Amino acid sequence: MPRIIIAGGGIGGMIAALLLSKQGADVGLFEKNDKLGGRLAFQEGDGFRIDQGPTIVLLPEMLLDILEEAGIPRASIPLQECSPMHVIHYADGTRLTKWRDTDKQMEELERLAPGSSNGFLRYMDHMREGFKLGKAAFLDRPFFRKSHLFTVSNLRLLARLRAYRSTRALAARYFRDERLVDAFSLQTLYIGGAPFQAPGLYTLLPYAEHEYGVWYVKGGYASLVPLLEKELRSRGVDIHTGMEVSELLLENGICRGFIAGGKAYRGDAVVYNGDLPHRLPVLNEAEEALEKEERSDKYVPSSGCVLVYAGTNKTWPNAATHQFFLPPSLNDSLKDIFVKKTLPRNPSFYVFNPSAIDKDAAPAGHSALYFLIPCPPEPFVDWERETAALVDNVLEEAERRGFPGLRASIVWKSVRTPRDAKRDGLFQGGSFGLAPLLLQSAAFRPQFKHGKIEGLYAVGASIHPGGGIPIVMQGAKLLAHHLIEEVFP
Repeated sequence: MPRIIIAGGGIGGMIAALLLSKQGADVGLFEKNDKLGGRLAFQEGDGFRIDQGPTIVLLPEMLLDILEEAGIPRASIPLQECSPMHVIHYADGTRLTKWRDTDKQMEELERLAPGSSNGFLRYMDHMREGFKLGKAAFLDRPFFRKSHLFTVSNLRLLARLRAYRSTRALAARYFRDERLVDAFSLQTLYIGGAPFQAPGLYTLLPYAEHEYGVWYVKGGYASLVPLLEKELRSRGVDIHTGMEVSELLLENGICRGFIAGGKAYRGDAVVYNGDLPHRLPVLNEAEEALEKEERSDKYVPSSGCVLVYAGTNKTWPNAATHQFFLPPSLNDSLKDIFVKKTLPRNPSFYVFNPSAIDKDAAPAGHSALYFLIPCPPEPFVDWERETAALVDNVLEEAERRGFPGLRASIVWKSVRTPRDAKRDGLFQGGSFGLAPLLLQSAAFRPQFKHGKIEGLYAVGASIHPGGGIPIVMQGAKLLAHHLIEEVFP
């Protein structure tokens, strides 16, 4: 029975541990914080509790299939579909409601931009088969060599998906109205990328919303953590919290274990679950070749975000669960963030209002709200000087455009900035791992198997296939299958 030790108890580490232990492996899980979960956590205060990180559940079947394979019954995951999926508020006062139902969506598109429903149908038809082929070619397999990407079939598929175009440029092929171009490309922000920078491959994100829906985990996404932890403990997985890994044990280019809490732990394989560039400081300093390969300055972090959590003594019965508030030009606003590395004068922001779908999300007559404001990662903004004005601006805009009476109703508030995210271990304070750029995607993204150190593996948002909870889980599945089938058959 192989001994596999995992450094990091985020969703990738937990899913890998579940899949491996299900196959009989002896698994140890080490987490630096006092609880498991990583980005899946709650922000709590004054009787309010809301997801601290991810909120939008995409690709529900992928999530449920992987959990089922890991031994978690599908019936134990309380998923609820969001209908509508979300509402987009434009600066000109118009709104677009996004529906999974095709007829409803076409009617809504025609209301906002007459003639646009034909573009929507073409978009869905073109993307449907592309998603199926793209998943098999890029999500269901690793790329240990870059040459594995450049097969004839893959190159044809990349051309068909127009991966050489940006997600925004690809949306513009189907929609003429700038508001709809925004609506069908802003989803790259879910993984910390700009629509005008993320390659067309990521157009599969807005497509997946319409094909598979947007979902909510009752109780919050972070409520999955105790469920997974209970299953891990029932199998005898060796869980250590409050144990930070300080050094990997390398012997002749082979990883034999790591130091955690001042003590050496050894295993037949080591899995690193954390933002990959942070793996370098725990590598043996004598490994100069590894330092050259993994130096963190060659990576580009995703965008950061300012997160505002608020508890209010008021509810908004007609407010949707997920809402986006856009400035006069989303493209210009995002160029400030992604190109100029400054805070935009007119920021866009997202609001999560779980009370719209979950009556237990806040005390009766109250709401727990979450505001996400895209911004540059560290170290480009002086957060001590800029945060208060940014938050006030966004709350004022939210009140004016969708949440009347918001500011006077707030009885609890907490704010997190990229500086806090960096302190918590996110690479340069980027909230979503490595940025989804062409040269940080597929074969160009770090893989779960280290290229030079035998016995060292990785999982997480910065590892192929990328960020987002179901996609990180898919990466854990690829890793577990490799270890079970190729390393310890």
